[in-house]
Amino acid sequence: MEYSDNQLVNGCLRGERRLQELLFKRYAAKMYAVCLGYANNRHDAKDILQDGFIKVFNSLKQFRGEGSFEGWIRRTVVNTAIDYYRRTLKHNADVNIDEAWDIPFNHSILGSINEKELLALVRKLPAGARIIFNLYVIEGYSHREIAEKLGINEGTSKSQFARARHLLQQWVVEVFGARDVAFAYS
Repeated sequence: MEYSDNQLVNGCLRGERRLQELLFKRYAAKMYAVCLGYANNRHDAKDILQDGFIKVFNSLKQFRGEGSFEGWIRRTVVNTAIDYYRRTLKHNADVNIDEAWDIPFNHSILGSINEKELLALVRKLPAGARIIFNLYVIEGYSHREIAEKLGINEGTSKSQFARARHLLQQWVVEVFGARDVAFAYS
């Protein structure tokens, strides 16, 4: 039998282990992919995933049914990744934002890079730059919101983003031989 998200939530709230397991199985792979974007390695990603689902199950009563359930779970997992980052990692040294120069943008080069290759490059970023890049580009947070969530200066968020962008540009040039790549995020 296929359960709706609503049925799974209600079953979990009643403490039905089988429905808890089904909810986890339904979203674990997608959320693990999210965790990989924030973690230093697969082990850390699994820890974040586990902590994230513990928070999901503990706060199911707070889900009001507004918006998508998957989006609510994702937000919980991203917030768990942010908490994990704050607990376990030291912030990388700031990089002057002026060091993040742009090279003219060439859409054809980025069109030849598939999503898997780009995500592999993002995973190589230093932890601070990777977290901020993901929050800004993928999750859509502003630098002010990132600064508040991570307890850092807004300028630190901007400089870490600039660092991430600069490194990604550099790696795309090295890996794909592209000399005129720039990421359009500013």
